[in-house]
Amino acid sequence: MSDEATSPRAQDDSELAIEGALRPASLEEFVGQQKVRAQLQLLLSAAKIQERAADHILLAGPPGLGKTTLAMIVAHECGAPLRMSSGPAIQHAGDLAALLSSLQPGEVLFIDEIHRMARSAEEMLYLAMEDYRIDIMVGKGAGATSIPLELAPFTLVGATTRSGLLPNPLRDRFGFTAHLEYYDPEELERVIGRSSDVLGVDLGAAERSEIARRSRGTPRIANRLLRRVRDYALVEHAGSAPGLIDVRAALELYDVDAIGLDRLDRAVLDALVRRFRGGPVGLSTLAVTVGEEADTVESVVEPYLVRIGFMGRTPRGRIAMPEAYEHLGVGAPRAQEALKLDEL
Repeated sequence: MSDEATSPRAQDDSELAIEGALRPASLEEFVGQQKVRAQLQLLLSAAKIQERAADHILLAGPPGLGKTTLAMIVAHECGAPLRMSSGPAIQHAGDLAALLSSLQPGEVLFIDEIHRMARSAEEMLYLAMEDYRIDIMVGKGAGATSIPLELAPFTLVGATTRSGLLPNPLRDRFGFTAHLEYYDPEELERVIGRSSDVLGVDLGAAERSEIARRSRGTPRIANRLLRRVRDYALVEHAGSAPGLIDVRAALELYDVDAIGLDRLDRAVLDALVRRFRGGPVGLSTLAVTVGEEADTVESVVEPYLVRIGFMGRTPRGRIAMPEAYEHLGVGAPRAQEALKLDEL
């Protein structure tokens, strides 16, 4: 075996190729989001028949559900190159103008976290999406002039985890808005089955089900947990097929419990139930207690705890629900429990 084949660079390239292969390349390969897939297929097929750029697409939903993958699939289905950027990287109108003016006819532009673009760039995008042109201001003060710049027809695919932060004029210019939903366990098992084939991990039905149950309805988390199980089998059993005991041991090592709660989730839940006696407690106070930023607790921890019925949001703050007490093995005072339910 040559030194080149075993070099760290070659190994990194191989791992990147595997990671890329985990992403489906077409709508047929994409697991889950059945309604969104059907809607996208119709939209893209109509554009192909009419030989025009597809309508602009907004992909909205929690992190890890496949928004970036769907943008890549849109470009693949259109037979067009994909240009990728992100909202935080576009902080001036000039940044967007440079990006738009370099697009080729039919190219797909993907802007992740589009709600974090600068306001001046958003206003420039209105005209670009509608009329395929932008106005460039030359000069300053009374002598400033506006020069229109024609753009090649393109398809914008925007992704956002917080669609409510998008201004209405921008949201209305998208021809189609897809709302991605969390996956059910059966769909996640199919995702894990496909990914395990790509990674070369031999998993049985029970093992796939165990990983899916702890993946919080999110394919990205499912693939991440699958890689940790692969690593555990590689180190502890020389790469032999991991059994159910191995899956559980690997996930417990990384602090992922039987329903997918991690260390931070449990810290927030424990503080809410034990330290604040079930609440209500303000978000910032809860975040300081667990040593995290309020944005992290609100965007990463809280959505899952609310979705599984462990936490409630009230005008007075966050409260623990009866299921949270049961999960932690703590008895909830009946009077306090009834008060919390009345606040919702």
